[in-house]
Amino acid sequence: RQVAQLHGGHFHLLVLEQAANQFGAGIFGLAIAWECLRRGARVRVIDVHGPGAGSSGGIVGALAPHVPEQWNSKKAFQFESLIAAEPFFQSVEVASGLSTGYGRTGRVQPVVGPEARALAQARAAGAATLWPGHRWEIVEAARFGGWGLTGEVIYDTLSARMHPRQACAALVAALEGAGAEVVTGAAAIDIAEEGRVVHATGLAGLLALSHGRGRGFGSGVKGQSALFDAPGLATLPQLFIETLHVIAHADGTVALGSTSENTYEDPTRTDAQLDALIERARELVPPLRDAPVIERWAGVRPRARSRAPVLGHYPDRPGHYIANGGFKIGFGMAAGVARVMADLLLEDHHDIPPAFAPETCF
Repeated sequence: RQVAQLHGGHFHLLVLEQAANQFGAGIFGLAIAWECLRRGARVRVIDVHGPGAGSSGGIVGALAPHVPEQWNSKKAFQFESLIAAEPFFQSVEVASGLSTGYGRTGRVQPVVGPEARALAQARAAGAATLWPGHRWEIVEAARFGGWGLTGEVIYDTLSARMHPRQACAALVAALEGAGAEVVTGAAAIDIAEEGRVVHATGLAGLLALSHGRGRGFGSGVKGQSALFDAPGLATLPQLFIETLHVIAHADGTVALGSTSENTYEDPTRTDAQLDALIERARELVPPLRDAPVIERWAGVRPRARSRAPVLGHYPDRPGHYIANGGFKIGFGMAAGVARVMADLLLEDHHDIPPAFAPETCF
């Protein structure tokens, strides 16, 4: 019972006639479940606190790529995941009848000074090679007049948005509609493990992995964000300005995020740090100056010591697997994570980048 509470819940995956389990029902757990279900698996999702109860239940949803330079396996995997996200979440919306808030709207960033412009031009050349089918370019800010920007901006066509909370709800509806069982609350405690087990348990899972190993496997980084009521901006690309992420959602709200706090007392309480973020956004983004704040949110995101997702076999536990460490890029990586983990679970096919292996985090 204590282990179940520490992990924050359970997720069971029944693979055809062979039983297996998976712990955790955030975006990684739900996405893996949906991919396995689409491939013919029988799925049971179990989470004590309910799906999306942790950092996956937030409001920001910026699916933004790493810059197209100094290419490595993590950036390549993220690019492939962002490309796969559109059909993946479309399948969820069709099956559930609910919106995930997904939209490939792109992203704009102001160009400030000649050095920034030269760097942007170099990255545009990199994108031409590394981002087939997508662009990183310098354009006039007037093209995106709704944000009230002037001068030039960097515009990339790869970035997308989604509403995390809506995406989790749509995934649950899609799973249940396709025959999966979703168990929450007290009924999720003490369910027996059978067969293969995948742990997708966020911060609690990273802490559990660290226990008794002599060093930390990862930690949590608190983030605070806000949601504005700002209709009329839904078609705009997301905005990245002076470290602020501003995402216009399809439902007429605009999300602002987020702080990054390595030390904190209350993981879910908002405070003056968010107040300062809101005031800064009102100063920099004209459409938000008079927009009311309708929600303030705080949560802790799991960051592995490697700074990359942790995917693969659970160390020293035969038949167990791990999918964790999404941190700020979990939703953007979800489709790719679902694919490679389903390959591993259902076909014993390992196509996970070596840099994501759990042993790299020790």
